[in-house]
Amino acid sequence: MSDDTRAQVEIPEADRLDGFAHPRMVSEFFGNRAAEQALLEAFTANRLHHAWLFSGPEGIGKATLAYRFARFLLAQDGNEAESAGLSIDRNHPVFPQVGALSHPNLLVLRRPWMPDRKRLATAITISEARRLRRFFGHTAGAGQWRVVIIDRADELNAAAANALLKNLEEPPARCVFLLVCSAPGRLPVTIRSRCRTLGFAPLDEGEFESAVFSAYEAADLERPSLEAVKAIMGLSQGSVGRGLRLLESGGREMHTRLVKLMESLPELNHEAVHMLADEITASGADGSYELFFDLTGEALARIVGHAVTGQGALGGETHLAERLHGSSALAQMAGLWETIQRAKVEADALNLDRKNLVLGTFFKLEDTARQALR
Repeated sequence: MSDDTRAQVEIPEADRLDGFAHPRMVSEFFGNRAAEQALLEAFTANRLHHAWLFSGPEGIGKATLAYRFARFLLAQDGNEAESAGLSIDRNHPVFPQVGALSHPNLLVLRRPWMPDRKRLATAITISEARRLRRFFGHTAGAGQWRVVIIDRADELNAAAANALLKNLEEPPARCVFLLVCSAPGRLPVTIRSRCRTLGFAPLDEGEFESAVFSAYEAADLERPSLEAVKAIMGLSQGSVGRGLRLLESGGREMHTRLVKLMESLPELNHEAVHMLADEITASGADGSYELFFDLTGEALARIVGHAVTGQGALGGETHLAERLHGSSALAQMAGLWETIQRAKVEADALNLDRKNLVLGTFFKLEDTARQALR
């Protein structure tokens, strides 16, 4: 591997959890077998659509299947024989080429790393989309496939989406576009209408456990106990990516502390709030900081949902849901998270003090609870 390729692979990536393999280097695929079978059947029947939209929650295998299918197509030699599955041997030369993003017939569009700012761009930019022109400018070779993966497609900015649309309208021969997407509503209708959509569902308990253990084995890390994996099932919502993040960052413990604090609403334990704020905003605690906001938003959503349907809350969240009264209270709690999210986006953009943001989040929660909880 050249130094340039190595640098490309090792830069921070939005969909990679530190210590674990990126989806393009994963050989096993768990759950959503119907999606895999649909791709194989379309290929075998010589009815492979030129654009596929992989739609579903984050962390459930959409990118893993996209790279799995890309390897399968790139491994074909023009004399395709019927295949029983999409898997190819790890010793096949295509496997490491895809892992290193060095295969000449594979193009991956994603949010670029900005070395001057030391962070990922907030969107897939037009400069990324212009790589399509260069990519299709070279000859693929007789009978060879070309694959374009957009990960994630809902992160395309308007200019990049327009550039992609032009290619979807007049696709080159033997080229497949694979759009990985968690929020298809953000994509222009003109793009969605040119794709065949494959819906992905959260993994069931058995699939989730197998996928988590496989990820630890592939990373040569000590496996968590079965009890620990089962304990984060509810918080993971069938997402392996989320489950790994929760296991590695103490997500279950943070959720327990957060709910314990929330159970005392409308009066918070300010000493405990300040202690938690200190921990998650300390130097090097970026993961905990992001996880706090994820867990808080999801807890509020479950509490409001449970108040309406009587289902969905986890643990102590149920008690809070039962204390919500009236449509006004539900609207206040539902709107609270939007207010918190806007404050976080602004604080991150302006590099404002993180501890003040976390404390402000708790104080907004406290104020809202005084009006919404009985």
